[in-house]
Amino acid sequence: VQLQASGGGLVQAGGSLRLSCAASGFTFSTYSMGWFRQAPGKEREFVAAISRGGASRSYTDSVKGRFTISRDNAKNTLYLQMNSLKPEDTGVYYCAASSRAYGDSNIRLYNYWGQGTLVTVSS
Repeated sequence: VQLQASGGGLVQAGGSLRLSCAASGFTFSTYSMGWFRQAPGKEREFVAAISRGGASRSYTDSVKGRFTISRDNAKNTLYLQMNSLKPEDTGVYYCAASSRAYGDSNIRLYNYWGQGTLVTVSS
């Protein structure tokens, strides 16, 4: 099982980034997916989740209206479009897979984790 996150980088406040997570080694379409982030010195926190088929999505309050989670099951890839970025969005972003049908904010419900991609937002 492998989850390879990419797309992070350095961006100014107000800018945009698109993260991708390429999945392999499991049946991607049968797993709900999530994005989490970890800022320096802080615990890993939930950002967004999406159901197996993509119809159901959820977000943490601080990113609603700015971030969009999506998936392409034909390409075994998860995405996170991040707009209007703020310095407080800085952190390592991780993608994760859960065997549950619907994505969840509970970090313990995720079976597989990627290695993370660093997002740095400068003010």
